[in-house]
Amino acid sequence: MTYDFTTVQNRRGQGSSKWQAMDEAAPHHGPEAVPFSVADMEFATAPEIVAALHELCDSTVLGYTVPTSNYLHTVCQWQRQRHSWDVDSSWIVTSPGVVPALGYGIEAATAPGDQVIIQPPVYYPFSEVIEQTGRKVARNPLRLTQAGYQLDLEGFEALCKDPATTAFILCNPHNPVGRVWSREELTSIADICAAHGVTVIADEIHGDLILDGYEHFCFGRLLKKRPALKSIVCTAPSKTFNLAGLQCSNIFIPDQELRERFAAAAKNAGVWNLNCFAYRACEAAYRQGSPWLRELLQVIQRNYDLVKEHMTNSWPKSWVAPLEGTYLAWIDLRFTGATAQELEQAMQAHDLFFDEGAIFGLEGEGFERWNLACPTSLILEALPRLDVALRDLCACDALS
Repeated sequence: MTYDFTTVQNRRGQGSSKWQAMDEAAPHHGPEAVPFSVADMEFATAPEIVAALHELCDSTVLGYTVPTSNYLHTVCQWQRQRHSWDVDSSWIVTSPGVVPALGYGIEAATAPGDQVIIQPPVYYPFSEVIEQTGRKVARNPLRLTQAGYQLDLEGFEALCKDPATTAFILCNPHNPVGRVWSREELTSIADICAAHGVTVIADEIHGDLILDGYEHFCFGRLLKKRPALKSIVCTAPSKTFNLAGLQCSNIFIPDQELRERFAAAAKNAGVWNLNCFAYRACEAAYRQGSPWLRELLQVIQRNYDLVKEHMTNSWPKSWVAPLEGTYLAWIDLRFTGATAQELEQAMQAHDLFFDEGAIFGLEGEGFERWNLACPTSLILEALPRLDVALRDLCACDALS
């Protein structure tokens, strides 16, 4: 490989949110402990991005910055080339993150007291943002079948028919279950939402992290033939290139009136423009980062295959969801009979720090989300500890 995906990075004491959370949860954890939780990577930033940031620092001027024409062109070109979506730069509103953008989008597309649909198990800030903006959560759980997770389109349409429902937060690829929704599935969603006046807020932050054999179909591509359908498509380089700390996202809103309301909501929250490092890093990533991303996806695939094979062979009653997109393995450990708290305690006792499935909704009880974006050596070191933790849980279950 051209890039370094093997060196274990030392992030202790640097303010990393997931490392600090691990230290606070288990102050006496062993030296081998690594947080496989929050979705950022344990890899060095692509050198092309680092070089661009050094160049900016060397300019010695770090003043207020707005998106340049080159920046907007680069962001649009990325969408056209990687996602076959013919976008216009006038559609872009920058935001310090996708989660804040969800809030601005909800305020722009709905009224207090309205219902917003989510599809649990799903990224937990969705429900938090809905409630924080004075709206109500409408749950349309995914269906777990022998073939994996599927949409419940009948239940979805029933919710959309309710006049109180005015928006839907789509997660594509879906976090945490790893599905990349097909064109056919997304078309069904688009048709239902268009028929009932439901605005789609599409969280596509993982949209560049697609594994071999799968294709990300951007929801925005469905708008052209459905003039009644309104959508806010949230993208960012942060997950793709591990730039979350720079707080940069690009929100595409083709409808002018909706875009203006979104921008007004952002300004009401005190958001005007991003910092100069965010713009420079994003532009460098989209111009020069494709080779790094290509190698990253190979590492993610290898790490997933290791976890999948190990769990299948060692714990045949477990289930690892097929990973189509994201770098997050979704593992069903319900065979242990353990509660969410028992799972967490057992894992932490063996220096394993995952995201407990229960935080993604009731449907996630008994699951673990494992962040695979780390050197393969860390995966190999963690698997034996996972075996011990599961044996302890199963022994406790047998004794009860």
